[in-house]
Amino acid sequence: MTDIGPIKLVCLDLAGTTIGDIATVERAFAEAIATQGIVPGTGAYARAMVHVHRSRGCPKIEVFRGIFPGNEAQAQAANLTFERSYEGAIERAGLVPMPGVVEVFDKLRGAGLHVALVTGFSRTTLSRVLSVLGWHDKVDLAICPEDAGRGRPWPDMILHAVLRLGIEDVRQVAVVGDSENDMLAGRRSGASVVGGLMTGVHSRDRLVNGGATHLLHALAELPEVVLGGEHNYDPQIAKARG
Repeated sequence: MTDIGPIKLVCLDLAGTTIGDIATVERAFAEAIATQGIVPGTGAYARAMVHVHRSRGCPKIEVFRGIFPGNEAQAQAANLTFERSYEGAIERAGLVPMPGVVEVFDKLRGAGLHVALVTGFSRTTLSRVLSVLGWHDKVDLAICPEDAGRGRPWPDMILHAVLRLGIEDVRQVAVVGDSENDMLAGRRSGASVVGGLMTGVHSRDRLVNGGATHLLHALAELPEVVLGGEHNYDPQIAKARG
């Protein structure tokens, strides 16, 4: 147990962490850039999708600004197509929560912890996701970049949750995600636990390089980490960093 007390807030990423829709997101990105003339089979398409993969966890509009530098109109148009494509896909096919995620929510909140969802989606898309899943009453807060000012890799969304929920110390926060940008945001926020979920979009090495303190093979492992008081640095990660 740390000298700052138990974890009081858990900030969880959405896509790839609490819902398993990596392929749906990537298809929406592909459709969006295709409307701007970047089509499969070209070098430009390959470079754009590499950028998408590297930027997972970041605000979607910032991803498109990286693909179309200096052309705000093109970035905005692609972002609008992305939102329509993704929201249409989840309306048709629904969303699949990661195994055990609702039980994790219930266990954490039942133990008195706050649970916040943080995402790179826009407010409109986030609201649609929560509606499709029926999660409005499952978490205490759901935050997008528009709420906090900046999205990941900046820590603003996590700090916004700390302020909104009245957490006394940022070290009483756990952050969990599946991308390097999730890890960067968690470490920059000062959270004691920064958990990298290894079933998501980025590799173990990228999670560790981003600042993970713990590696999770499944989200179901999270309650043991944050409720058991085992907040010390993971020795396997320390070894990996050399």
